[in-house]
Amino acid sequence: VVIGGYRLARDAALKALRAAAIDHSDDEAAFRQDLLNIAMTTLSSKVLSQDKEHFAAIAVDAVMKLRGSTNLDQIQIIKRIGGTLKDSYLDPDGFLLDKKIGVGCPKRMRDCKVMIANSPMDTDKVKIYGSKVKVDSVAKVAEIEAAEKKKMLDKVDKIIAHGCNVFINRQLIYNLPEQRFADAGVMSIEHSDFDGTERLPLVLDGDIVSTFDTPERVKLGSCELIEEVMIGEDKLVRFSGCPNSQASSIVLRGANTHVVDEAHRSLHDALC
Repeated sequence: VVIGGYRLARDAALKALRAAAIDHSDDEAAFRQDLLNIAMTTLSSKVLSQDKEHFAAIAVDAVMKLRGSTNLDQIQIIKRIGGTLKDSYLDPDGFLLDKKIGVGCPKRMRDCKVMIANSPMDTDKVKIYGSKVKVDSVAKVAEIEAAEKKKMLDKVDKIIAHGCNVFINRQLIYNLPEQRFADAGVMSIEHSDFDGTERLPLVLDGDIVSTFDTPERVKLGSCELIEEVMIGEDKLVRFSGCPNSQASSIVLRGANTHVVDEAHRSLHDALC
């Protein structure tokens, strides 16, 4: 009896919702206005209520770029202290990575072929776990270190042989491989972190690589331009002309950490 009552209530609620529903999916302008109204309603009781029109437009533009996809991981939100909430914006044609380009590497690259990797690039010193190496002279230690460095340089040469002109690694890139990349004219970006490494294949349409012995099986990412840009007082890396135009980056500005964090939570509610 109780379950039967719940089912009657469900049917009555669905009937009322369908009767009140308005479908503007065939009219892009009206559909966008509906989304704006929903977003503004969501933001009305939050810290962004004073600028709800501005942030509603940002949220709707980001969601419209998804073209029906529900994968909100393609929308990246970057928080930067400084300026006011009205200085926040949606990057119109690009993706931002909160990292810096390696020392000595090109700071601007066109027609980019990007390798996205998750591989240790810090083995330019002896690393042996669970065993000991005994030598009878300092020269022998130097030989071991030289062998380790040669191993790393050979690894870098394998990466360059893939034909990439941009190398992005989730892990650190030590000075030795970074210098070899710079000498070869390859832009290197280290420590892209988990979120960046997961989003970049979606944005650039490439694979995440951890071994470099089979270049014919590796799909490199691509974009028209990679460059360093200034946002506030910080440098970020911007990817323009990406194959996946569904991905986007939203930059949130605010006077302090509390304001920016509250804006982030409010905007996330609007996006959902």
